[in-house]
Formats: sequence, C-alpha cells, structure tokens
Amino acid sequence: MTYKIGVDGGGTKTECILVDDSGAIVARHLAPGCNPNVVGPEQARRIVTDALVALTSAPAFPLHLQLSASPGSGQRTLLFMAGAPGFWAEFAAALTDFGRVTTAPDSLPTLELATHGAPGLVLHAGTGSFVAARAPDGTIHYAGGTGWRFGDPGSGYELGRRAISRALLELQGWLPASRLGPTVRDHTQLGDAADARAVTRYFYAHAEPNRVIAALAPAILRLAAEGDATAHQVLVESATELLDLAHRVAAQLFPGTALDTIPTGLSGALLIHPTVLAALAPRTPLPLSPITEAPIEGVRRLLARAA
Repeated sequence: MTYKIGVDGGGTKTECILVDDSGAIVARHLAPGCNPNVVGPEQARRIVTDALVALTSAPAFPLHLQLSASPGSGQRTLLFMAGAPGFWAEFAAALTDFGRVTTAPDSLPTLELATHGAPGLVLHAGTGSFVAARAPDGTIHYAGGTGWRFGDPGSGYELGRRAISRALLELQGWLPASRLGPTVRDHTQLGDAADARAVTRYFYAHAEPNRVIAALAPAILRLAAEGDATAHQVLVESATELLDLAHRVAAQLFPGTALDTIPTGLSGALLIHPTVLAALAPRTPLPLSPITEAPIEGVRRLLARAA
C-alpha cells in the first residue's frame, strides 16, 4: 500500500494529513503557521519538518517506515504553502524520506473546493485575502494576497485597520460617535479614559500589529450583524474591494462569458458570514457560493487525484 501526505501551510496554522490508497485520512497533525514571510525562513522549515515527522510517527499509522521511499516508489507529498514559492520549492527539493515532493500555492485547495477541478473563481478572506481562478484552458491564476502591509482587501487585518482608522477619528471628535470607538478602545484594554493618542500608540508599539489588528474582525462582524450602520459600512467597503478584484480577474480570464455562469466560491469566516453575503450578493452577477468545508478537505481531494 502507498500513502500520500498533504500539507496546508498558512500564516495561522499548518495542517497535515496522511491518506491511504482509498483516499481515507489515516493520520492528522496540526502545527503553528509556517508562512516564511511571517515567521522567517528557518522557523518555517522547522515547523513543516517537525510536523511531517510528527504526522508519520502518529499512533494511527504505525507503519510509517513505508514512507521512507525513493521518489519512484509511488509515495507522494504535496505541499500547499503560503508565501515565497521559490523558498518552498527549495525546501521540497531538499526534503528526504517523504517520496516525491511537490509544491503549490495554498490557494489551490480552496479553489478545488469552489470549482471541483472545473474553471471558476474563489474569493478567500481570513487573516489575509486572495482571489484564485482556474481559466477555461486549465491554467491557475492568483490575484491579491500581497500581505497585510499592502492591504489584503476583505481580510481580517484590512477590516480591523479600517475600523481602527474610523474609530480614531471618532475619538478625536471629527466623526459622529458610533459603537466602533468603544469597541476599538476595549480591544486595547487601556480603559475607558484612553484617547485617540493612547490607542494609536498601542497599535504602533505592539510587537505583532498585524495579529492584534486582525483580531478585531470578529467584533466588527458582530456589530454589523447587530445592525450597527457604521460597522456595516466598514465591512461592506472592505469586502467590496475584494469583489471588485474578482470582477477584474473574471473579465480577463473569461472574456465574453456571462459572469453569472462562472462558478464562484466564497471562503473564510469573513466572506461566508450572513451579513457579508447579504451585502455582496446585490453587487455582483457572479453566483457566489459559500464554502463550508475546511481547506484541508481540498487538499485531500487533490491528493486523491495526484498520480
């Protein structure tokens, strides 16, 4: 029997599965995020290497030594990784004892869940965001995903950034007060007396500004769902920017095709939230379809098709 390993390596977590010939998952392992742009190259290598060793040493798979095989043995390891494709290609080339190792972007499993191998699009928004597409000729394309420093529209970070920007102007007295001001101030745990300067210093001085800013997203979603007009506006503006990017991708890759015939998935807790779905649907002819399965299921399906 041969076994295949799949890895979904993102900025938040690294999820690994081991599947048998039937496609059934026989072992799993969860590790911290391994995006080298976030944790650094050495830490990224260590996280993935340790995760692979832990996966193949799991009690559920006592015959792990079968994976110590040559590239021609039929054993496969597929790495679907965030950040620096060249880095991961180099990592894969140096990896031993895991059969033939190949790499691909971490967007591919999500695209698989959206289109089932057919042409179409997927919009994803988590801590970061991207649009991935499979063109009619089968080629894979990627748009956005430039990282938190450069926007990632629709993402948790971008939503938090917009909310903070608005809240600071409210705290300065230049915009009408809303629930955003107190929500952002509470997030800093600086107390009710904290002014805009104190809140600004908190975010600029934080050791992990991207993480702490993105962590505001659930609170903004909650306010929007409760009917807060300002939070809803911030949410819609952020998500619509990602939708606009999807429109540009669709127009270029599917010229002359009616947008309402292009399969389009929405992935990530932000985009599949009912409030966001209700706001985006009237703004596009694309047939938006929420994806409720985790990306690792897309990894499993891709493993099943891998030769």
